[in-house]
Amino acid sequence: MDHLTENNLTAEALEYPLCSEWKENPEGSMFHLAHILLVLGCMGGSGFYGLLYMFSFLTLGFFCYSMWAWSDPCTTDSFSWTFALFAFCLAQVVHVSYRLRRATFDKEFQDLYDYMFKKLGVSLTHFGKIVECCEGDVYTIDKDHCFAVEGKTSIDKLSVLISGRIRVTVNGEFLHCIYPFQFLDSPEWDSLRPSEEGVFQVTLRADNRCRYVAWRRKKLYLLFAQHRYIAKIFALLVRNDIAEKLFSLNDKAFDISGFRYDLRLPSFCHGPEPEIENTSESRPVLGPSKTKPAERDS
Repeated sequence: MDHLTENNLTAEALEYPLCSEWKENPEGSMFHLAHILLVLGCMGGSGFYGLLYMFSFLTLGFFCYSMWAWSDPCTTDSFSWTFALFAFCLAQVVHVSYRLRRATFDKEFQDLYDYMFKKLGVSLTHFGKIVECCEGDVYTIDKDHCFAVEGKTSIDKLSVLISGRIRVTVNGEFLHCIYPFQFLDSPEWDSLRPSEEGVFQVTLRADNRCRYVAWRRKKLYLLFAQHRYIAKIFALLVRNDIAEKLFSLNDKAFDISGFRYDLRLPSFCHGPEPEIENTSESRPVLGPSKTKPAERDS
């Protein structure tokens, strides 16, 4: 009997030697720090920076949780799970950092994205495809050099001015200026079909040193065929740019008395109609009938 009692006591001693009762003292600071980091990690947003924020805090939180679990001999399962989650979150941090590095652009392309594409909701992934289409090249035009000459330069690309100012003239007469983040050749681009060819009808000359980005027509149309979303974005940007250029001409439309015309009015687009001469060949204008009432009845 005494032998059985001793065996039972030994089994009870071996079973949960340190976890037979609830702990009276609170857990250590590592336990609480881990949960604080996990809560901060759950507040991450969307996008590359949001994912990087979220997985960074989750990685730190699960690492602290693993350290706490390792120090407690009764939490072997907790250590295994938290360490596995720590490794998973660390791998996600590395993966998101690599994708973010690929989506990081030079300052000029970053400015182009912030000013033109970001407000339309274009993601960095799609913008990266747009940058790859132009091979990430930025071209330079020195002062008084021409980007295009009327009647000579072929329309084989679509370009956006990054810095500087371009003067547009036709037959030596000034039309308007092109400023940063405006297309250099949007009217020419929109006037041609993909299979057509043409030349510039205006001259584009640099007022100062200019920098611009250019996409070749064939490569850009190939990108449009692969990504319809990008094609719609460019169509919206080009047409909006053309509208801005047309209304910039409205500021220069004055008559002799100083009255400003409105390009939207048909009177500006059409000249006065020629007066019709009142000859025998012209159709007579019908006037009020002078027939007597009796003759009308007959």
